[in-house]
Amino acid sequence: MNNAQLDPQSIAARNAELAQDPTLTLLRNAAAGTSLDQVLLNHTLATELTPAVETKVDKWSATNQKQSGRCWIFAGLNSLRGPVMDTAKIKDFEFSQTYIHFYDKLEKANYFLTAMEELADRDINDRTIKQLLDSPIDDGGQWSMFIAIVEKYGVVPQYAMPETASSNQTRLMNRNLETVLHRAAMRLRAAAETERASIHEQALRDCYRILVTNLGVPPENFEWAYRDKDNEFHREGTFTPQEFSARMLPADLSEYVCVVNDPRNAYGELYTVDHLGNVVGKDVTYLNAPSDVLRQAALDSLQDGAAVWFGCDTDQQSNGDAGIWAAKLYDYESAFGIKLDIDKADRLRTHESLMTHAMVLTGVDAPNGQPTRWRVENSWGTDKADKGFWTMRDDWFDEYVFEIAVHPSRLPEEYQKALSSEHVNTLPAWDPMGALA
Repeated sequence: MNNAQLDPQSIAARNAELAQDPTLTLLRNAAAGTSLDQVLLNHTLATELTPAVETKVDKWSATNQKQSGRCWIFAGLNSLRGPVMDTAKIKDFEFSQTYIHFYDKLEKANYFLTAMEELADRDINDRTIKQLLDSPIDDGGQWSMFIAIVEKYGVVPQYAMPETASSNQTRLMNRNLETVLHRAAMRLRAAAETERASIHEQALRDCYRILVTNLGVPPENFEWAYRDKDNEFHREGTFTPQEFSARMLPADLSEYVCVVNDPRNAYGELYTVDHLGNVVGKDVTYLNAPSDVLRQAALDSLQDGAAVWFGCDTDQQSNGDAGIWAAKLYDYESAFGIKLDIDKADRLRTHESLMTHAMVLTGVDAPNGQPTRWRVENSWGTDKADKGFWTMRDDWFDEYVFEIAVHPSRLPEEYQKALSSEHVNTLPAWDPMGALA
């Protein structure tokens, strides 16, 4: 029997003990009127994190996802802006995030309904069922899901499908979509197998109507016209989104792979997560590798002029006002006088840390080939950091970066070979590596 019970006497004894700690008293007084993070910020380290970096590929303005969870879409499209600007000689350019968002929502609805049909005979309290019901049409996503939409639907400039109030603030739209899908899920479970297809189709029609109402009608074609940085006007003609994608995006984009750092599992092996995806038939697959492999691949890509999509746990050891990250930006252990050390593997096992946000590496400072800090394009507007570009200390990369998207040629030969393996390990639907940025 557990005898470690709390009682008034033990509480009084602890209060008496803590009253003798002058450091705790000082911090209590400070925290009464000021955020403790402001008190504990390592200002020396923060001052050292200058935004200046030797290698810098961005020459555009930071974007703003506003009150939505579309960071992975913004990051994906932001990583592709440079080649378009170079080809067209434009000062700045944005793809339509709303266009990708629309089709991601529609595909996620179909993915969810397909899963509900496949799993209709399972108990409603089955853990996989509960995982899917809890988040049937989340805003978030991963690189493989981004590529699945781009390959199927193409891309368009932002003016061809601009932002709306609902794309900027997705909560109400998502609530209505979830209601449609939850209703359909219960009907699918109760229906005879011969009736399920019509229920599935009607739910998709309902979702499409909601999406059009909130986001607009995706263009089937558009005119590609622009004025370049020399003020010369160009009228390139009418394109479908797929034609524009084929013309403007890198030809090898579909070859890019997701490389993750998951120290719980074996390196050099492929992994997928059960029932994770948006387009039916397109699995999300990872190659697991040590953090040093991710770091070198990102460094090589940037030095060759290519921005790098990545997923991380952005809230850890982060200062939003300054736009900086560092592994020891705040020393909570010294402040509280307690141990808080927990390694990356155990943070994943306990869900203490997982991928919560996607951004783009657009620069690096690497004297003698060793990165010290990274330049990061966020999608939270231009008000903070270096006009929306943040600075990451390299020690933060090891602890809180979980995934990057790179061309396989950036990887060591042994990891390139691992990509051709026929064996893919399947993680459960609730595994933290299935978290959506």
